[in-house]
Amino acid sequence: MGSDLLSGINMLGSGVLGIVVPFLFVLTPVVFFHELGHFLVARWCGVKILVFSIGFGPELLGFNDRHGTRWKIAAVPLGGYVKFFGDENAASVPDQAAIASMTEEERRDSFVYQPVARRAAIVFAGPLANFLLAIAVFTGLFMIFGRPSDSPRVDIVEPGKPAEAAGFKPGDLVLSIDGHAIDSFSDMQQIVSTSNGEPLVFEVERGGKQITLTATPALQEINDPFGKRKQRILGIRRKPSPDDVHFQPVGAFKALELGVQRTWFIVDRTLSYIVGVVSGREAADQLGGPIRIAQVSGQVATEGLPSLLSLAAVLSVSIGLLNLFPVPLLDGGHLLFYAIEAVRGKPLSERAQEMGFRIGLAIVVMLMIFATYNDILHLAARKAAS
Repeated sequence: MGSDLLSGINMLGSGVLGIVVPFLFVLTPVVFFHELGHFLVARWCGVKILVFSIGFGPELLGFNDRHGTRWKIAAVPLGGYVKFFGDENAASVPDQAAIASMTEEERRDSFVYQPVARRAAIVFAGPLANFLLAIAVFTGLFMIFGRPSDSPRVDIVEPGKPAEAAGFKPGDLVLSIDGHAIDSFSDMQQIVSTSNGEPLVFEVERGGKQITLTATPALQEINDPFGKRKQRILGIRRKPSPDDVHFQPVGAFKALELGVQRTWFIVDRTLSYIVGVVSGREAADQLGGPIRIAQVSGQVATEGLPSLLSLAAVLSVSIGLLNLFPVPLLDGGHLLFYAIEAVRGKPLSERAQEMGFRIGLAIVVMLMIFATYNDILHLAARKAAS
């Protein structure tokens, strides 16, 4: 009895570690580079930086550098922040009482008294760092492992699916989709699965001739190692074979080009999905939060380090893009305020900014609750399926 209980505890502990460790491995560098972007540009602009924190809540460990900045790791590893001189809190809300009592020298060191262009550059540097991190990771993966390549040839057309209705036939070779050249079956799958429900135009080679086919991928619930999820499918497959996929070596410049393309692809498809949700074409149940990220990180970790690094790059793009949304509290909200200030020649009133931050907080909290709700439903569906 005792040994069974101990074994169960050990299994639970190893299961938790198998999720928490990959989750922290994926999230921590993404957060660090985001905040490092803010930090480096702020330091370059001469702004005094009080705190550089990875995580929120009580400090676990930290140190002070020679400039007086407190570098620390906090107990709740779900983000981070850089606190500037003159900030009231981690969201860079100005401390009006402190600002009013600043000397002229202190104002030169504060964030709030920087010219609007410098403040915008400091804020934008965080999301930019996320995009650069993703490009660097994708570029490195392409340089080390090469570019995956499998012929975009159709071997099987599933009956009753969009491909059959569009006129696809076994043996067709897909050349392009909506004008974008297709080099592999994986490229085609990626475009189809992330499409927003609009018709796709395929250029296909059949019997030595080029023909044009139009198909609208259907939204279908599929099962994969991460559980049930909805994905758009066309209904075409390749016959699996041992040498189905191979990797083509690429040089540094080509790897960089592919890294930029992969990053832009994620940005483009993410924005298309969000527009689809707002317009009602897409279901919002695919939005996930920390629970989903942790779960996927644990699953991807079993596939090896390259897959985990790729997930980190995707997450970095997502965080960078999310932070650019014009919602107060997020970087995009600050940039919106600065744009208004640049047009008006003076900042918004304290009252207007305070109301904006309150609205932004409400929006962020509601999104977090909704994403967590989706995560719980997703876990419940997986448990029921198993």
